[in-house]
This record gives sequence, structure tokens and C-alpha cells, in this order.
Amino acid sequence: MSDSAARLRRFVDLLLRWNATLNLIGARDANVVWDRHIEDSLQLVPLMPPGITRAIDLGTGGGFPGLVLAIATGVAFDLIESDRRKASFLRTAILETTACATVHCCRIEDAVVPPAGLVTARALAPLPRLLPLAARLLTDDGVCLLLKGAKADEELAAADRDWVMDVERVPSRTSVDGVVLRLTGLRRR
Repeated sequence: MSDSAARLRRFVDLLLRWNATLNLIGARDANVVWDRHIEDSLQLVPLMPPGITRAIDLGTGGGFPGLVLAIATGVAFDLIESDRRKASFLRTAILETTACATVHCCRIEDAVVPPAGLVTARALAPLPRLLPLAARLLTDDGVCLLLKGAKADEELAAADRDWVMDVERVPSRTSVDGVVLRLTGLRRR
């Protein structure tokens, strides 16, 4: 077993222990945590910009996708999570997995972190609300990787009123109606 695989196993063990009191994932997801959460996050790895050294994950929650990506790739992630209890879990998980990540317990709008070349988010908000949050934390040449569900096309159409971007749609490997949106050239109209 590789070092990152062992560290991901430690993370999942910790997640399941904390989930009993903190509700980090749905109760029914405990039996499918690897497929539903870990693999869902890991499908972003091949879409990450080559040579990226730092990234920002918005609304990290139980660690998805940012902490999983930090463990699997060694890329330094800033994890932004406003819920203090979830932020406490993330800090513990970082210590136990030796992940290269920093937790910022604040609202995304209030986060004081330098822009990064990669911004990720999963199940956080519709694109019209998400893009302003991501854009201020993304470098001009940066990439957004956003895990979206069945309404991705509707969200893109709504965002098109205010935003210009290049969109690559990558079918999800873990959800029949899911898609990964790889956004570049993000700027306001």
C-alpha cells in the first residue's frame, strides 16, 4: 500500500469516528465513503494544472475535495470552512495524516489568503453565487475544478449573464448525472 493510500485510510477512519457526532457525511454514506466521497474527490487529480504547488478549497466540510487532494498529491491546500466544529475535525485530520493543508475557519468572503492557481469546490453553491467567491481567490491564469450535479447546464446558463469563461465538462466517474466543470479564463463581463 502506498503512503498516500495509507494516509487516506487513516483519514477515512477518523472521518467515520467523528461522523457519529458531527454529521460530516450522510449516515447512509458511511458504507460507501470510498466511492461516494474519496473517489469523487480523486477524480480531480488528472484535471489539476501540471506543476501546481498551492490550491484553495471552498467550503471544505468533511474534507472534500481539498483535504483528500492534499493527502493524495502533496499539493498545499488552503481549506476554507466556516463551521468551527468541521474546522476542528479538519485540523485533527491534517495532523493525523500529515497533509500539507491549512484550515481557515471563516466565511469564504472573509478569507484572507493569497490567490492560487487552483480553486476547488464540491456541492457548495450554484455557479452564480460560487463564481464571485472563487474569482477573487483565483490567479488570472488559474483553473477552477467544480464538482456539480444534474443542474450544471442550468447553472452555467445563469452564470453566463455575468461571467466569461472557458468551460470543459468532464463526466463524473462517480455519479451518473454529475459533471466536473474545469473553468479557465474566468472574468466578469
